Amino acid sequence: MQKLYKPLRVGFILAFMAAISTIFVSALYKLQVYDTRPAEEQLYPRVTVSRTQTLTASRGNIYDRNGVLLASGRPTYNITLDWLALTAAPDMNAIIQELIFAAMDEDVAYIDTLPITRGAPFTYLSEMTASQRSRLGRYFEYYEARLDPDISESDLLAWLRGHYRIDYTVGISEARLIIGVRYELEIRNIIQNLAPYVFASDVSPSFVSLVEERALVGVNVEVGYVREYHTSYAAHLLGYISSMSPAQLEKYSQLGYPMDALVGQTGAELAFEDILHGVDGSQSITSSSTGAVLSVTTKSEPVPGRNVYLTMDIGLQEATEDALRLFIESSNAEIEDETEKIPGGAVVITNVWTGELLASASYPTFDRATLFQNFAFLNSDPTNPLYDRAAQGQYYPGSTFKMVTAFCGLREGVIGRWTEIDDVGKYDKYIGDGTGYAPSCWIYPSSGVGHGPLNVVNALERSCNYFFIAVSDRLNPVELAEERDITISAAAGYTLAAAASEFGLGQKTGIEVPERAGILSSPEYKMNALHDGWYSADTLMTAFGQGHNKFTPLQLANYAATIANGGTRYSLTLLRRIKSADLSELLYVHTPEAVHVIEETEYIQILQEGMRAVTRTPGVGTAAREFADYPIKVAAKTGTVQVESQDINNGVFVCYAPAENPEIAISVVVEKGGSGSAIMSIARNVLDYYFRTGATVLSTPFGELVP
Repeated sequence: MQKLYKPLRVGFILAFMAAISTIFVSALYKLQVYDTRPAEEQLYPRVTVSRTQTLTASRGNIYDRNGVLLASGRPTYNITLDWLALTAAPDMNAIIQELIFAAMDEDVAYIDTLPITRGAPFTYLSEMTASQRSRLGRYFEYYEARLDPDISESDLLAWLRGHYRIDYTVGISEARLIIGVRYELEIRNIIQNLAPYVFASDVSPSFVSLVEERALVGVNVEVGYVREYHTSYAAHLLGYISSMSPAQLEKYSQLGYPMDALVGQTGAELAFEDILHGVDGSQSITSSSTGAVLSVTTKSEPVPGRNVYLTMDIGLQEATEDALRLFIESSNAEIEDETEKIPGGAVVITNVWTGELLASASYPTFDRATLFQNFAFLNSDPTNPLYDRAAQGQYYPGSTFKMVTAFCGLREGVIGRWTEIDDVGKYDKYIGDGTGYAPSCWIYPSSGVGHGPLNVVNALERSCNYFFIAVSDRLNPVELAEERDITISAAAGYTLAAAASEFGLGQKTGIEVPERAGILSSPEYKMNALHDGWYSADTLMTAFGQGHNKFTPLQLANYAATIANGGTRYSLTLLRRIKSADLSELLYVHTPEAVHVIEETEYIQILQEGMRAVTRTPGVGTAAREFADYPIKVAAKTGTVQVESQDINNGVFVCYAPAENPEIAISVVVEKGGSGSAIMSIARNVLDYYFRTGATVLSTPFGELVP
């Protein structure tokens, strides 16, 4: 009987099935065990985009001397665009258009500085900023072979539309919006030192969620920090931060700053930039062509900035600014002639034993919250609200300089404590020398007489011009004249300048914020600046504060403090201490720095006696009207300055208190303030606040001293 199957055929079939099974098992093993790449990577095995993202370091906080928070960093979300990812996308313009429409729907402001209006009729912006004009010029230069700088707005838009390959099915209004963003991205490839493009900054979490849900290729959400100020006061003193200027970019790039870093521009933000700024970290992000993040690798962690504690007392700062503002505004309200209104002023308060700046007010001031929106207006305002008059304003000292003349006369031996000089009203010694110069005491024009016989204390009390004119004329530095081969008058000028310099006048105070050195009048200065010699009239005018001397309110306050503490001039400072980012470690504590000590304390004591007399007797002392009945004894000096080209005098006032055991020194300067005695109420209001106890600050009306 024949077999139904053949063994050879069965063996072949079994072998074939075994081979097929082996192949399938191997494939499954390779797929499920050996090759574990994600499904997305299988679909797009080689199309990936890597980018480096900055991990922004938080900027250090700023506190006042008592630990009150003045400035801090708040985490914020920024929307950025990745140029490489966008160019690799199938339709870059569609992605940008979708992002713009999303921003407009959510009322999110985004950056578009192309200087052509966003809506029809399209025209160049009438108020194009210098930055916009410069960038557009560089753009034309880059494409000079293809673009005429005189091209019309419509022709430029048409060219840009073709250049960026925007489909003509897109309306011209929508195309203009896309062009604006494309221009922002391209101009940064043309101008290499521009900060990276941020589409929108400080956006809401809801907009972040919307962007992330849409997963737009090349559109990223980055975390940064925005500076927040917790007081509307101290605008000049605290300053502000913003993007770097070209000069700053060159400087800070060498220190490792990224191009889009925000840096201090004025005030404490600028002065302590190296302390406050942190060190940014970075991370590498790899994404697929669809925008999905495949991996994130942190290269370096961000290092936050350190915290700065200022010497300023924010409560005193507020009281000082209010006192200055209320005086100027109330005075101007009573003046009808615009040319006679007070344009500005400044007040400075220092600790007489440490050189710490307790408060510094400059009027007018500005609001940091609207600074950048109103910058052009503020910058063109004739009253110059951006100008820090306290640190950079240079003013004639007027009669506040008389303590220098008195000190010089005492030290040179031309007067003693009880030496009397008879003020007859007009000093006519040089009237016949060809110059006709015959200065008079301030009392002479109205009375026809002088103060009569006065000693140095009486002369300071009454602010007698004649006395100090006579003192300067008695200076006879023969040895100095012979040594330098100059006239006695020139030698007297150098002697006065040297004495003023010992009190810190005409030189920087050492404060960390930007300040000016002022002008210290001397024969050398006059020759170099005015190309003229020094005459007797120069010595006489300098003696009572009407020469070429110009000092800052900072210098005047430090001058008063030097007299108050007995002759030690301290370097002024705004920095009290530094703490680590987490506040756990104290890194620096300020120690008072004496930069000069005047050895002749007996003469300083005479100046102190004279300044106390200024506030003592009503009708006699020039500041007695305000301070004779004041519960705290005050030592002071008033000053009235005649300024060329204006009919109304500047007012200058310096004081310290308490007179017997000084704590603070104050300088006040008011442009067109009239006189020192007219503006001294500002200082009184400041003293009112300072000498109140903490428990009564809120319950006592401003301007009323607690008994």
